[in-house]
Amino acid sequence: MNEPVLKLVGQRVRELRKKQGYSQEELGEMAGFHFSYIGGVERAEKNITLLNLQKIADALQVNVHELFHYSKYVKAGINDKEKLVNEINEKLWPMKASDLKKVNLLLSELFDN
Repeated sequence: MNEPVLKLVGQRVRELRKKQGYSQEELGEMAGFHFSYIGGVERAEKNITLLNLQKIADALQVNVHELFHYSKYVKAGINDKEKLVNEINEKLWPMKASDLKKVNLLLSELFDN
């Protein structure tokens, strides 16, 4: 299988797994899968279902949308504006809602006048 989205999600799963210090076996056990399935997902060999993505996200203790937050892996075909928007997005996602409100207020003050 050579679908770009599978490769990107697989890279993100691997990144989050390693960030938390889990082996493929440990993540598989927590999510209810054999470690070879996790390896297949990470190598984009498995066309993973949404339900299985949710199980992996739960095991990694992240929201499922975090598995699709792979903009830093996308290099080709992206223009400068898209790169900047992706960089800003990566900085904003982990922020608390109260901090996002402050950022929004600041942006309004800077650009709405």
